[in-house]
Amino acid sequence: MKNIIIGTAGHIDHGKTTLIRALTGRNTDRWEEEQRRGITIDLGFTYFDLPTGDRAGIIDVPGHEKFINNMVAGVVGMDLVLLVIAADEGIMPQTREHMDILSLLGIEKSIIVLNKCDLVDEEWLELVEEEVREELAGTFLEHAPVVKVSAATGEGIAELVDEIVQLTSDDVTAKDTSTIPRLPVDRAFSLSGFGTVITGTLVSGTISKEDALEMYPIGKECKIRSIQVHGEDKKECYAGQRVAINLSNVKKHEIKRGCVLAPPNSMRNTDLLDVKLSVLDSSMRVLTNHSRLHFFTGTSEILCRAVLLDKEEIGPGESGYVQLRLEEEIAVRRGDKFVVRFYSPMETIGGGVVLEPNPGIKKRFQPQVIEELKRKESGSSADVIELHVREHADTLITLSELAKLTALSMEEVQKDVEELREQKLVDTFAMRKDTYVWHADSKRAAVHTLKNALRTFEEKYPYRYGMKKAEVQMTYFKKVKPNVFDKIVELLEEEGEIKRTEEFLGTPEFEICKDAVYERVSRKILATLKNAKYDFVRYSEIEFQGKDGAVSDDILNILLEEKEVVKVTDDMYTLTAYMEEAKTVIQTKLKEEGLITIAQVRDIFGTSRKSAKPILEYMDSIKVTKKTGAESERVAY
Repeated sequence: MKNIIIGTAGHIDHGKTTLIRALTGRNTDRWEEEQRRGITIDLGFTYFDLPTGDRAGIIDVPGHEKFINNMVAGVVGMDLVLLVIAADEGIMPQTREHMDILSLLGIEKSIIVLNKCDLVDEEWLELVEEEVREELAGTFLEHAPVVKVSAATGEGIAELVDEIVQLTSDDVTAKDTSTIPRLPVDRAFSLSGFGTVITGTLVSGTISKEDALEMYPIGKECKIRSIQVHGEDKKECYAGQRVAINLSNVKKHEIKRGCVLAPPNSMRNTDLLDVKLSVLDSSMRVLTNHSRLHFFTGTSEILCRAVLLDKEEIGPGESGYVQLRLEEEIAVRRGDKFVVRFYSPMETIGGGVVLEPNPGIKKRFQPQVIEELKRKESGSSADVIELHVREHADTLITLSELAKLTALSMEEVQKDVEELREQKLVDTFAMRKDTYVWHADSKRAAVHTLKNALRTFEEKYPYRYGMKKAEVQMTYFKKVKPNVFDKIVELLEEEGEIKRTEEFLGTPEFEICKDAVYERVSRKILATLKNAKYDFVRYSEIEFQGKDGAVSDDILNILLEEKEVVKVTDDMYTLTAYMEEAKTVIQTKLKEEGLITIAQVRDIFGTSRKSAKPILEYMDSIKVTKKTGAESERVAY
């Protein structure tokens, strides 16, 4: 069974609601005022079963000029539109505006329904049909079938049903159920004993009972209690269906038309949109920079300012790249269609498509900006992801962040990133909770900068193993999280781009300079420590001459790294061989007696208490000994 959504459009009092009643036997005017005034103010919903067995949802939209915003909300998810024109009046102003809106929102299938045929004679009917055909020439409705009916008498209703079956039998575009579910809310109300209920057309994905979803932009997590499709309880609903969903953890007053139900962290609220905007050929308005507009997308209506990025103005029949600065936050997806109406007087002037739902503020007439927008307009989702990855060169970006920015499912993002990786446009590395994506150009630039910096450092400090890792991060990767930077270091080391020695980073080809200066200083240090033996001397007390003093710390670190020297305690160093000897002697003593004191160490090594204590503290640090409670006593660890 296909999920088909049929909508009505047309001028006020041309019989849209009556037509639906003739098709379904049900009245879509819900409110007392609607029934009293005889006009549809808000959206009405019902369904009917086609002879094929398919069930079609019906959306009745208002025709009055004042209720155009409700009409726009109703167009979301429509597969087929019945454009209703009263035979006794013909095409009227709202008819034209509805046609413009349908075109802007990408509606492709329509049936022209000439209603109230019982009120005119055959000759008049032919004149009206000819007028309609002339009016529709060159529009998306040019080749739409025309069906003549009288909703009041039932004349032509069977022929209309046949036409609906014909247009929906094979050609209804399948809705995307593989991506994230999105349900723009067009109604919210409370039912006694149930709580909050929302309705809308599920535009993508699948929603199941007990799913935990989030209401955007209010950021409220809510759980699905129950689902109804056309009045029947269901365990799940699919893209293309009209649904009513009972929610927990959210109140009716917190929800308004324009909210979107979607998975948690799958979308990001925004008050900026980059769009491609077209002004209608029929518009009498010229769109200028910073114009205030009414913006409609999904079921949202928001005031905004239009910042023209590539033109001074956009006239009738023209298009341009625009940044819309919204007065409220919304959650949308790239590719979403929209309509804009002039602020005052309220009239539809154009519409377009969202190119970037989460942009930064852009300046006008920037060539790079325009090129990126052109690519986002014509490119695939993988192209858009590549641009996002490139934009996050300083911080790197994760798969889940990409999914949130693009409102794509994780599976879609993974597929696109893998495609980019195979093309060698991005690199990826997995962390414990997520996978990071690094643009290949950004990586090459970062590696180039880093290696140049390391070479300069190595020339300046030939007796160091390289720059301290922490210094590298703070200088060249300061916006990257420490754990992510550790992974980058690991990755670059594996690829042979850098060499790591403990906490130092250097170029792969670098070797410590062991020239005459190195030999002279290292001999001085080693000879001093050797002569002192267990009567430790402080390193700061060793006297070096001239240049030797400037590099002595670096050379000492080399001796430590090469295990010729060990640090006993602050500023005290000795030969590694001496401490290995002391370790063996102390272990033997502990095996024999089970306890050793500072005084015994002093006597064993023929040194002072001042030196004996650091020996035992060093043994504590390498887990040969541990304190028993008394400061001067130790047992085996």
